[in-house]
Amino acid sequence: MNLQFMESFITSIKSPSFAAIRLPIEYTCNCKRYNIRVSAAKLDGDNDPLFRAAAKSASLRYQETHRPEPLLVDPYAGCFVPPNTQMDMKQQRHHFCLATKFIDDKLLRTVNHMDGLKQVVLFSDGLDTRPYRLSWPASTIIFDISPERVFKSAAEKLAGVGAKIPRSCLFLHVPLESSIIQHSLRAKGFNANRPSVWAIQGLPLITLASFEEILSAISSLAVNGCFLIGELPAWLAEIEIGVKSSKKQWMGKIFMSNGFRVDMISYENVAKSLGKELASSRYKNTLFVAEQLRFSDDQMETWRRELQRVQDEGDEEGFEEL
Repeated sequence: MNLQFMESFITSIKSPSFAAIRLPIEYTCNCKRYNIRVSAAKLDGDNDPLFRAAAKSASLRYQETHRPEPLLVDPYAGCFVPPNTQMDMKQQRHHFCLATKFIDDKLLRTVNHMDGLKQVVLFSDGLDTRPYRLSWPASTIIFDISPERVFKSAAEKLAGVGAKIPRSCLFLHVPLESSIIQHSLRAKGFNANRPSVWAIQGLPLITLASFEEILSAISSLAVNGCFLIGELPAWLAEIEIGVKSSKKQWMGKIFMSNGFRVDMISYENVAKSLGKELASSRYKNTLFVAEQLRFSDDQMETWRRELQRVQDEGDEEGFEEL
């Protein structure tokens, strides 16, 4: 499917109203007064918990961007930060920013090793600027799955500051409220016979069951060898882990049941590899990389049809011999 065809699907899906959500872990920041000017108005729906949670993450990216030696540069985070935001440039780096840097790098390394059409799927809070700020190679299609109302407000603000997707790339949004994510992605042009890379960070999750549904959806669409990179909120594991289990065992079980081999990534080791120091505050989220061990549903169907064709041809040849 070519890019022009997929672009025609941009407005093809209408989303229902969004149900109550469980917010990701709260990000805290002890700030001092600094005269930093932010050219942005308050988000529409400022009292909306979805917006507030997403804006906190954006403010952390904004603060990191203005450090002398930043882990990452997000030139667009400022449009989501309220004016006169107070920040402390001397504060130690937050785990969230380190995770963001790790996910950024892993996404780009993976997509740059794909031949031909490159598919990236981002599960986000709606204020994720990765589609705009990362240097995606040509022929990359980026699918963003996030809350519809947050995404729409973000898109307006990003357009207002001149944010643009890299040339020869395509950016498509899939509402998180879609009843069946697999169908929505396919309708937008996702090809489950081609490689893809997936990331999840900041996505508002309702329950553990909702996360398992997402894992199942990814498993059905991702071809063998694809990667899922991300960060999971602390509560997701804490509600399931008992005395006889550990987070590593729980992660291994839930991912393997959906066809993924998962590795938990140490924030401290990532910080050390980058020569950075982390904030001393406790951070219970889980950073991970998972590899798809199964074949996608489309791959299995393609092979089933090919096997059937070979068998049918063999039957016909045998009949002629008789």
